[in-house]
Amino acid sequence: ISDQKPLGCWSVKHGQILTCPVVCNFETHEYIAVHDKRVLRIWKNEDINLDKAFKATLSADVYRIHSLPLGGPVVLFKGGGVRTLDVLLEAPQQQIEHVISGEVIRWSGAFMEGQQPVLIFITQKDVEFFVYVQKPKLNSLHRYRLEYQKSAKPMCFTAYLTDQTVTLLSLYSNDCVYQVLIPLQQDTEGKGKANKILSKSLLLHLAMSGAVLRGTSLVVLDKDHIAVLGCLYAFGKRLGRESLTIWNTKFKILQTSEELPRATSGQLWCYEEKFFLIQGKVLTVIMYKCETSLAAAVGKLKDRAGTSLFLDWNTVEDEELVVSFQSQKPVALKAEPKMNLRSKRRTVAEEQPETLTAGKFVQNLKSAPTFVWETELRALMAAAPTPDLLATIGCMVTALTDRCKKNPKYYPQSLLQEIVGTHDLSYSLCPDLMALALEKKDMHLLQLCLERFPDIPEEVTYICLKAFLSISDASLRGIDIDVDSVICYIDVQLDGEEVKTEIVENGFSAEMEQDMCDTKLPKESHLRSHAGSCPVGLQKAALLNAVLHSAYTETFLLPHLKNLPAQQAILFLRYLYYLYVKCSEKVNITLPGIHSPTISQIMDWMCLLLDAQFTVMLMLPEAKELLSNLHKFVRAQVRFYSELNKIEGSLQELERLNHLRESQTYSIEVLEII
Repeated sequence: ISDQKPLGCWSVKHGQILTCPVVCNFETHEYIAVHDKRVLRIWKNEDINLDKAFKATLSADVYRIHSLPLGGPVVLFKGGGVRTLDVLLEAPQQQIEHVISGEVIRWSGAFMEGQQPVLIFITQKDVEFFVYVQKPKLNSLHRYRLEYQKSAKPMCFTAYLTDQTVTLLSLYSNDCVYQVLIPLQQDTEGKGKANKILSKSLLLHLAMSGAVLRGTSLVVLDKDHIAVLGCLYAFGKRLGRESLTIWNTKFKILQTSEELPRATSGQLWCYEEKFFLIQGKVLTVIMYKCETSLAAAVGKLKDRAGTSLFLDWNTVEDEELVVSFQSQKPVALKAEPKMNLRSKRRTVAEEQPETLTAGKFVQNLKSAPTFVWETELRALMAAAPTPDLLATIGCMVTALTDRCKKNPKYYPQSLLQEIVGTHDLSYSLCPDLMALALEKKDMHLLQLCLERFPDIPEEVTYICLKAFLSISDASLRGIDIDVDSVICYIDVQLDGEEVKTEIVENGFSAEMEQDMCDTKLPKESHLRSHAGSCPVGLQKAALLNAVLHSAYTETFLLPHLKNLPAQQAILFLRYLYYLYVKCSEKVNITLPGIHSPTISQIMDWMCLLLDAQFTVMLMLPEAKELLSNLHKFVRAQVRFYSELNKIEGSLQELERLNHLRESQTYSIEVLEII
């Protein structure tokens, strides 16, 4: 999520359809999917072609696969049959029993009871709903009937398992949440009939400020809190947009709510104190934290406009994280540990209002003078590390860039460079920073962002590359740019005289190698000479190296590289070719220096650039010699490594003989390499 880049992408063939959500097997780190209802696919992250992945055709239609961290995947079939994945793979065509008849599965969930997986699913037949509880490893099945309610029907379900009891929560059409307790039967094997009716009890009525929340999705946060996504209605009329709400089931009150700026898909997920919602093409992630304090809950209910003590809302309008900004003042609880309980509670209640979200903290500084802004930001940077620190600094930087846009004369260059250079920020925390740096032509700040931000969009990476290639070397000479990534190997010119910088390993240079060995090195040296000196200056080379370090996804970067002007593409390819030759001069194929590009990064960018610009380069006369030299050099490399592969077996045999030889015995051996 933080990188905002797809780590993998797989597609089924044309005409095939994925018919249930893909899950991950936590034990084997494999993905499991079902397409066309019965075809099971299993693959790993490094697999590229889904069509070549493991395939098994099953004998029945699959409804859902549930993956449990300690119990492995469990497969639920549309007929109600349940199998663990291991048992299913032993005989994929095994017969699957039909547990339900004339019923349709509406919801399912899986849990772990000790070492045993437990699967629960709910079916509907006409107006009645049934609950099935299965333990597949024990061949245990129990069926219950939900208490029928004529005036309302269940809309969605969720459940959790505690103390061998399944707590089923149902959101009904009458805007109420009901609770059903299902004790897990202890029999090791057997089937229960639908004689027992599960009675429900009212847990919550979703009423707030004269209106009711008509929910579309429900999730459990902990034993005392639930979250409901829906719209407010009053007198049958919809009020405003969708809202995300958190309710305290212990005190039966609304904990907090927030109106969403855009429509959602109606679905809500929760994982590791984060909400996940889909709003159009955007996946929104909202961090939250629940606390169980009656005083705070009542205070929140009285003043809904006040600071939320339970939820760190995403500033949904700006799609930026809002995080709690904790006061640095010592809490009185620490200063006076012998206070009685009543005094402690009073002290905590007094300290809570000092907790500010980053949004409110920035709002308080909105009209403050510039020096106050910078002072507060530097104090924040010097503060002790907290989980919220980086996100808070990101909000401050975003507000600072807004101030720079409003006042073109104001640009705290050194402060921004210090922030990026000393803290592990990301592009998503301060998305306007690189655009501001491009506008101000702050090349050093762009270099730092490219080297340190893990989630830069491909379009921004391309814009930076184009800017670096278009600026002249003369313009860069007066700019402070970090050249540690190039100073150790690049060919520089001093006072008009070219100085060749060569990579030397353990004091062993190419000239010494040429004098000592009568080989065909002159021919390879001739190929290397085609690269010549570095085609760009020292500063520009350092900036281009920063681009090579930036993370990207080939699918998204390739369309932008096709728009790169031809002359800039040739210049960039010349530099990549120069780096490739430099890496290949020595056996370890690594460049010295800090943040120097690796051989993999160089070759990946070279291939990507050739894919994007190959047709254009074939049409340009000035690119012909470059492509020819590159082809010859790569061909020589392939020939060299091919020769090495031929003697690989002999070298392994020599290594084996060295292990067998007695160290105390002196001998002379002649090994013939055929």
